[in-house]
Amino acid sequence: MTNRRNPAPPTATLDINCDCKEYVLDYLAHSFPVQLYEPFTDSEGNLSSRPVFRDGEPVECRAAVARRDAMIEHLACLPPVPGALDQIVQRFGTDVVAEVTGRSRRIIRKGEGPAARLAVQNRAPSANLAETAAFMDDQKRILVFSDAGGTGRSYHADLGARNRRLRVHYLLEPGWKADAAIQGLGRTNRTNQAQPPLFRPIATDVKAEKRFLSTIARRLDTLGAITRGQRQTGGQGLFRPEDNLESPYARDALRQLYMLIVRGKVHGCSLGRFEQMTGLKLMDANGIKDDLPPITTFLNRLLALTIDLQAILFSAFEQLLEARVDGAIASGTYDLGLETLRAESFTVTGRQVIYTHPATGAETRLLSISERKRNQPISLDAALHELTDPRAKLLVNERSARAAVQIPATSVMLDDGEIEPRVRLLRPMEGTTLALRAMGETRWIEADRNSFSAMWSREVAQVPAYSEGTLYIVAGLLLPVWKRLPQDSTRVYRLQTDDGERIIGRRVSPAWAASAAATESVSLTANAAYAALIDGRTILDLAEGLQLRRVRVMGAYRIELTGFSDAMRERLRAYGLFSEIISWKLRFFVPVGAAGSGIIGRLVERFPIERIAEREAA
Repeated sequence: MTNRRNPAPPTATLDINCDCKEYVLDYLAHSFPVQLYEPFTDSEGNLSSRPVFRDGEPVECRAAVARRDAMIEHLACLPPVPGALDQIVQRFGTDVVAEVTGRSRRIIRKGEGPAARLAVQNRAPSANLAETAAFMDDQKRILVFSDAGGTGRSYHADLGARNRRLRVHYLLEPGWKADAAIQGLGRTNRTNQAQPPLFRPIATDVKAEKRFLSTIARRLDTLGAITRGQRQTGGQGLFRPEDNLESPYARDALRQLYMLIVRGKVHGCSLGRFEQMTGLKLMDANGIKDDLPPITTFLNRLLALTIDLQAILFSAFEQLLEARVDGAIASGTYDLGLETLRAESFTVTGRQVIYTHPATGAETRLLSISERKRNQPISLDAALHELTDPRAKLLVNERSARAAVQIPATSVMLDDGEIEPRVRLLRPMEGTTLALRAMGETRWIEADRNSFSAMWSREVAQVPAYSEGTLYIVAGLLLPVWKRLPQDSTRVYRLQTDDGERIIGRRVSPAWAASAAATESVSLTANAAYAALIDGRTILDLAEGLQLRRVRVMGAYRIELTGFSDAMRERLRAYGLFSEIISWKLRFFVPVGAAGSGIIGRLVERFPIERIAEREAA
C-alpha cells in the first residue's frame, strides 16, 4: 500500500524530456511522404506523376504507411541517448563531478553493476556556489560549467585556492559566438594562478563539424585584431592557421578544389555526384562558372552530405589548404598579425631618423638592434627517440658527413590533383620538408646507429651556446613611409630590449637599411622645386609613390603628377591641381604660372620629397 504522505522517489520511471525523441517521432508522423501518386501523360506526351484523390481526400500508399509505422516503432524502442553533460555526470559520479549549470533537475546513476538505476535529482538554486567551492577546495576533480556558470566566476589555479592542479579545459560546445567562447575560456586562465590551463577543442571525426570550430577561429582572430591589434589575443593561439576555413587561403583552396572536381581528379566524387548531393552548380553553358559558390555556402552544404562524402571532400580541401598555408609561411608572406621576437638579449646599437612629419614632428627611426639567442640543438636521445615511428630512418650525408633523421610529413595535393608524399629531415638545429621523390637526387643515405650517433654528437658539440646577429627595425611613424619599405614581407614585430624599451615596427633587410642610412634627407623650397621642374631636367619623387615631372601635352609644357590613387583625387583638386582625361586616362597637372610654386608647396607639405633625380637626356 502506497504512503500518500511520503510518496516514493521517481526512480522507477523517468518521465522527463531527456532527449529529442518526441520531436523526431512527431516529424515522422506528420512529414513522412505517404500520399499515393499515379503516372499520367500530358498533352505533349510527357510522362509525369500526380497525387491521387478520392472523394476530395488524398489517398495514402499502404506500403509507405507501413514503412513509416515500422520506423516509428523502431525509434520508439531505442533507449534514450543522454546528452554529453548527463554522460559525464553518470560516468564519473556526482562525488567527482562539480556541475555549475542552470539545471534544476538532472538524471544521476545510483549503485554499481546490475543493481545500478537512474534517478531524478532536484538541484537547489544555491547548488552552483557549493559545486564551485567543492572544485576549488579540491574535493571534486572534474568541473563542468555552461554559459550559466561562465559569468562572474573563476575556476583557475588560484594561488589562494587548495586546488592548484593543471586545468585541462575541454571546449566541448564552442557555439557560434566568439565573445561567449572567450568568456568561457577566461574562467580558467586568469591572473594570480599557479599555472596556465591547457585548452583542448573537441571535435568528432565528422569533417563537417569543423564548420563550427572554423567560425569561432575566424571570429576570435577578428576580435583579437580589433581589441589589441594582434590576432593571437582573441584565440590565445588556440587555433592553427588551417582551422580558419574562411581565410583567403581557404578561398583559394576551395576554388582549386572546384577545378579538380570538374576535371574528375577527386577520387570518389565526380562532378555529377557533387552537384546532385550539394545542389551547387559548377558549370554553365560556357564552361566553369565565374561566380563559383563561396566558402560559406560550401561549408553549409557539407553538413547535409553523408559521412563518407564529407571525408572525401574535406580531405582534399584540407590538403589544398595546408599546401597554401605552408607555402605562405615558408615564403614569409603569411600574415600572422603582430608577432613577438624573443631572444636572450636585445640591445639597441644605433638610431637614425629617416623621416620627420612636417606638421607634427613625429619621426620614423631606423634602429639597429644586437640580438643574442640561446641555441637549443636536438639532443642525440631526442633524435633516436624518433625511431619509435617505424617509418623513421637514420641518414648521413656521404658528401658533407652530416647526420639527419628522416620522418614522415603530411602529403600535399598539387594543383593538378596529384598527391605528393613528403618527408621531413630533422637536423640538430633545423628541419627541412621536401618531396619524397627528391630524396633520390640528394647525397643522403641510410646509416647504422653507431655511425649516425657519432656524426650527430659531433655536430651538436660544435654548436655554440649562443648565436649573435643584428636586426634592423623601422619604428615610430610608419604610415607615411610604408610604401618605401620592402613589400616582399609586411610583417610587424615587437620586442623588448634589455633596458625595458618596447619597440614595434617593420623588420627590414641589412641591404635596405644600408641604403636608407646612406640617403640624406631631401630639402627643397617650393620655389626651387617649381623652377627645377619647369626647367625640365629634374624629376621629384614624393611620398606614397607620387612623382612630379615636366611633360609636353598638345605642344605645350606642363608639370604632371603621376602615381596618384582614386582616393587622392578630391584632395589634389583642393591643393589647386587640375585634371584632364586624355586618351581615356585621367591625368593631373600643376598650373604653370605664378600659382604653380604655391601649389607645389602645399603638395610637398603633405607628400614630402623623397628623392631628386636627374632626367635622362632624350
